Amino acid sequence: MTPRTREARLLETFATLADTLVDDYDVVDLLQTLVDACRDLLDTTDAGILLADSDGALELISSTSEAADLVEVMQVGAESGPCIACFRTGKPISVPDIAQAPAEWSEFRRTALENGFAAVEAIPMRLRDVTIGTLNLLRSEPGSPPEEDMAAARAFADVATIGILHERTVRESEGLSAQLQTALNSRVLIEQAKGVVSFTADVPVDEAFHLIRGYARDHGRRLSEVAAQLVRRELRLGPDEARAH
Repeated sequence: MTPRTREARLLETFATLADTLVDDYDVVDLLQTLVDACRDLLDTTDAGILLADSDGALELISSTSEAADLVEVMQVGAESGPCIACFRTGKPISVPDIAQAPAEWSEFRRTALENGFAAVEAIPMRLRDVTIGTLNLLRSEPGSPPEEDMAAARAFADVATIGILHERTVRESEGLSAQLQTALNSRVLIEQAKGVVSFTADVPVDEAFHLIRGYARDHGRRLSEVAAQLVRRELRLGPDEARAH
């Protein structure tokens, strides 16, 4: 990809995200768009987003692969790792060589290395003094991404934060809690739908997700709505076609 093409795609992504931020936007789809953009446009192998629920507990909400899922979920379960530290401190955490991660992150180190990751950057999703989650960049080679990539990632994190901490939810904490919980509930549905499609279409879980998301986009529908239909067996997706029952 040439620098000019990459710059154009970055601008296109920000324009898409701006168009998404309307009253009835789908939080999960917004965040999936962000992690996909990180993977496709930045010097990173995979990306994921951890988001805090109404009780302040982190949950995985979006990622670009099952391997990234495992690394993120492990940190949440162990309550330890760079992404957890990033959320707790509200500051970026850089681990350019996971093999040299501190001893207290031994479970994270083992899981990340086993899944082919050698470096990670954790970026807080923060507005003023409110941190609602983290954007995490996982790389298959040790080292740090170029500074221009980190600047773009920070901007992506800011867009995501603004999208969630929308003016009316900043003013109304009850509305914010409900919106975050809705996003987390949607993630559960999507995970269930991935399993359904993987089984019925006999495809890997990553491919199952691409089928679900492609169908939602092609039909102008919310990702969570399509997932719910799949779980209820009202919709069946195959590798080459989708059939509504």
